[in-house]
Amino acid sequence: MSIQKRKKDHVQLTLGEDVNYLKSTGFEQYDFIHNALPETNFNEVSTHTSLLGRTFSFPLFISSMTGGYSGGVRVNSEIAEFCERWNLPFGVGSQRVMLEEPDTVKSFSVVRERAPEAFIAANIGGAQCIGGISEKDLDLLISTIRADALIIHLNPLQELMQPEGDRNFCGIEEGISDLVESCSLPIIVKETGAGISKETAHRLLKCGVKGIDVAGAGGTSWSRIENLRKSPVSEDSFFNDWGIPTSESILQVASLRSDFSFNLIGSGGIRTTADMVKAIALGANFTATAAPIIRLLHEGGIDKLEKQFHLWEEEMRMILTLLGCQSTDQLRTYHLRKV
Repeated sequence: MSIQKRKKDHVQLTLGEDVNYLKSTGFEQYDFIHNALPETNFNEVSTHTSLLGRTFSFPLFISSMTGGYSGGVRVNSEIAEFCERWNLPFGVGSQRVMLEEPDTVKSFSVVRERAPEAFIAANIGGAQCIGGISEKDLDLLISTIRADALIIHLNPLQELMQPEGDRNFCGIEEGISDLVESCSLPIIVKETGAGISKETAHRLLKCGVKGIDVAGAGGTSWSRIENLRKSPVSEDSFFNDWGIPTSESILQVASLRSDFSFNLIGSGGIRTTADMVKAIALGANFTATAAPIIRLLHEGGIDKLEKQFHLWEEEMRMILTLLGCQSTDQLRTYHLRKV
């Protein structure tokens, strides 16, 4: 099966099937501690948040998922326009297909055409880093979208569930280390939904990566998606619920801040404003989401996406006000309590 067909399957299953984890993100274990004396002016509360040295209007990274199939041009165009308009960062889906099937380049290059000033991250899989990425391929990944950062995604669980997936994961760590040395852009390493542990994050930070996106369990289960693609369908696989819950992954990785300076992105089941604020309070600098964005665009285009964005923005300012915070960088674990 072609990579283009596989990518199309992924989006269609995300939109049309229940592909969520049964396991939760863990955010429901926490509640906000209400501040009845906040000494905060709602009109002065800001959602502006910094990531990798750049300030954005809101702490939400539109995460990697799209590109590489016919419908990817429209979706990537709409996301790029949205991110350009509201100053949000955007990561394209895996560009591996672009290296193997040159006719898919347009589905990626369109993002820079529609978003000349936006922060856009390129994306390649960890398995493609084994043995190193050629200078030619690296240049193509970056120049096609004039990337501001490079995401390396780790997805051993998804690959093992995928009928045509990779089976060899030896050498990825060395490949990441080499790429950090050879690439002029900051490197972000992200999981695809099963989470990153403290030990794994420690190894990545020793390689010199600048950002870690935990992409924990509790949102979209890529194991479930891959098992739905199989014939016969394998819906009850034990592995559909494999992974570290997002809240736990954030706490584990954030504990490394005493030894390393890095940006931590909390993702994996980020569905509400409360999820975003809790993720940051637990230690993330920023949050990210993918599936909800795709669904909003599918249901109502950019208009519906913008309407939801403005709701998230207002709700976040209200939560910050009720916690006595002027901005997201004032959020701490003491703003939460276990329930």
